[in-house]
Amino acid sequence: MSDLKARLQDEMKAALRAGQKERLGTIRLVIAAVKQKEIDSRAALDDSGVLAVLDRMTKQRRESISQFERAGREDLVEKERAELDLLQEFLPAPLTESEIDALVAAAVEETGASSVRDMGAVMGKLKPALQGRADMRAVSARVRSRLSG
Repeated sequence: MSDLKARLQDEMKAALRAGQKERLGTIRLVIAAVKQKEIDSRAALDDSGVLAVLDRMTKQRRESISQFERAGREDLVEKERAELDLLQEFLPAPLTESEIDALVAAAVEETGASSVRDMGAVMGKLKPALQGRADMRAVSARVRSRLSG
């Protein structure tokens, strides 16, 4: 079992003992999503796979928050924010702008990318290092501007 999955199991047990219903519910959602991904891929997920699931779930929460804010549903915004905060507890610390720029520069150098056509190779190189630590849409925009400029 990956370290992150074990940590999720431990946190679930602690939330259950402490009677933290909201926390318990969110952690159960994460564990269920991880198990579903394992069933779909027919393989046990390692930490990077669990991070990908967490990253997808945080992205979903951010999208929901913006939609609920536009609809004026403050009650649902608060619920989604609480879930987002909990999910972020399990993600590694976010990278700074300068760290992201350094990783982008290194990936461009390593892949020998010279135009936007090479963007897939650069993003493929960056994704494992940035998973859960940076907004991949923003990173993609940086790579595109670097390769087109």
